[in-house]
Amino acid sequence: MAVAETQLYAKVSNKRRSKSTSALLESLLAKGFPAHIAQKALAATGQKTIEDAAKWLHSHCNDPSLDDPIPQEYALYLCPTGHLHNHLQEFWKESKRQCGKNRAHEIFPHITLCDFFTCEDQKVELLYDTLKRVGDSFSQSFPPFISLSLHSSTSYLGFFVGDSHANILKDFALAFSSEASALADCHVKPCLKQLHLTLAHKFYPHHQKTLEQLAKCINPGEACQWVAALYSRDMRFVHYQTLRALFQYKPQNIDELMINTGDFIYVDPTQQSDVSEGWVIGTSHRTGCRGFLPENYTERANESDTWVKHREYVFVTASRLFTQTENEPNIKLNGGVCNPSMSRSVTNVLSLQNATLRRGVLVMRHGERVDQVFGKSWLQQCLTADGKYYRADLNFPSTLPKRKDSVKHFECDPPLSCCGIFQSKLIGEALLDQEVTVSYVYSSPALRCVQTAQHVLQGLKLDQKVKIRVEPGLFEWTKWEASRVIPNFMTVTELAEASYKIDTSYRGNFPLSSLVPSESYEEYVSRSSVVIKQIITACPSKGKGVILIVGHGSSLASFTRPLIGLPARDSSDFAQAVRKIPSLGMCFCEEIKEENKWQMVNPPVKTLTHGANAAFNWRNGIVED
Repeated sequence: MAVAETQLYAKVSNKRRSKSTSALLESLLAKGFPAHIAQKALAATGQKTIEDAAKWLHSHCNDPSLDDPIPQEYALYLCPTGHLHNHLQEFWKESKRQCGKNRAHEIFPHITLCDFFTCEDQKVELLYDTLKRVGDSFSQSFPPFISLSLHSSTSYLGFFVGDSHANILKDFALAFSSEASALADCHVKPCLKQLHLTLAHKFYPHHQKTLEQLAKCINPGEACQWVAALYSRDMRFVHYQTLRALFQYKPQNIDELMINTGDFIYVDPTQQSDVSEGWVIGTSHRTGCRGFLPENYTERANESDTWVKHREYVFVTASRLFTQTENEPNIKLNGGVCNPSMSRSVTNVLSLQNATLRRGVLVMRHGERVDQVFGKSWLQQCLTADGKYYRADLNFPSTLPKRKDSVKHFECDPPLSCCGIFQSKLIGEALLDQEVTVSYVYSSPALRCVQTAQHVLQGLKLDQKVKIRVEPGLFEWTKWEASRVIPNFMTVTELAEASYKIDTSYRGNFPLSSLVPSESYEEYVSRSSVVIKQIITACPSKGKGVILIVGHGSSLASFTRPLIGLPARDSSDFAQAVRKIPSLGMCFCEEIKEENKWQMVNPPVKTLTHGANAAFNWRNGIVED
């Protein structure tokens, strides 16, 4: 064993580990995993889901270090979001293009509050509790903005935090350090020197002027919501280089490493001298296995690409008209909102006390659709030999709306199930109870969305007052259409004749003919951004009601992130987040008119949760064995 590894083992506590009562841990224990390995998997994946931890365990089944008691290292960063974050990312991109990569590019924009420290796997949840408690205690005293001033030298460029604001941040870091050290029995060192947000570090001196000019384009007073985030990394590979696999490589010999495209590999530069030219020896981040691989199959990655985000606390510095719900945690999982997705974003931490105080936008996914319950062949179960519809199960709609073309078009444009109709009415009634005033309703042309909008309005008792504007631009990412063609939607006239309260005078911002099959992610993001801005413009800003947008799972992120000034997610992250959005999942944005911006707040109603109900045949088990 190498000396450095021996020293790492020496740092690890040999205290008896207590059994966590975490629901995630209990699920892994029930699957037969030993406690210490289950805890290691949870710590390595940020304690997000059972699926993530189980996938990690499966990938690491041949990891020779799986039983090693080496914990993760953790750090507490204060990270900007919103417009400031966007401008910082632009600086990162442009400075790298003009001056090449420097040390700052290895990590995302942040202010270090507590540098890396170790914490035993079974005590990590105590860090989460600490972050929430300390965050709550500082939420009222956190400054509405952070004073940042640009400082430059021949090897450093960045923003220094003003003294008065720095003192508050240092107090926060010190409080977290003290409580974490006491509760989780780990040594946390707060940053008490000059707090700063690094823009460039260890660059060539002749690039200083160029970097300064780029930095002066950043307005540090831009709208920003600050997030205290807890990250972890594998302490064994701190001084290694991180490579990203560009191609898959299948081993030809027993000492070679299997890699998939996108895998990260840790490489120790000091161990490459005896390796054959064109090859490197490294350890896979995905599997923990070690071996040789061709160097030209890889590229340099950033140090932070393999870090795991555990929890975050969003400091709300906007309107004080809204306060945090008593039992609503400020901490969200990475990728978690009520939809994780939205975890690296301006996470929802405000409680809506009165939705009519300001103009708001409520983006909602449609209710349960029939094919979600009965599968893609649902229509075949409901058609007689002569092509007439009948109700094969009580959760099928009692009738289908009349359309001039073939009833088979409902296969690609399915209606709501009866439970979906009930869900939608229930949400409308809940909005009515909260005295939410809906002034405008926009819907995707998909029948399930139009029906959801109709039944929400019925629950609100507004179905005779507010009409639905069918907007083709609200349709979901067309790449996800299984048929690879745009569905043949019911026309506005057909919907109106079927008794849906449609605004037949409305002309969409994005014509139906402009929807293209299998559009790229960039095209979908651009379409969504344009449409939401056109909708906001079309609804008078003097109004103080809510604009209800009924769309798809993809709508929640694609229509709210442009509003609050956040960039689009990576397509892979976006897909993961959308998969976790349930029927009637919703996001709410409110306008801060005096600041000319929007912010994410809690939806005006609670979430809707229910269980599955399988089909039942009374013969099975009752009269027959």
